[in-house]
Amino acid sequence: MQTVVIDILNEKALSLLKDLESLKLIKLRGGKSQSISKAYKGAMTKQPLSKVNEQLTELRESWQ
Repeated sequence: MQTVVIDILNEKALSLLKDLESLKLIKLRGGKSQSISKAYKGAMTKQPLSKVNEQLTELRESWQ
């Protein structure tokens, strides 16, 4: 098996690649950034900036 990275310049190309996948000639995988963003979407709750700064300060102090 060989892995290559390509940039899709036209939606028709993606359609052709999907056809090749349905013929079991290739396997398409989503980009890493897509899978990461889906995995962590909504994982953090909104907080006031002052609270975030306070947490960062505590974290930095624990490293020292």
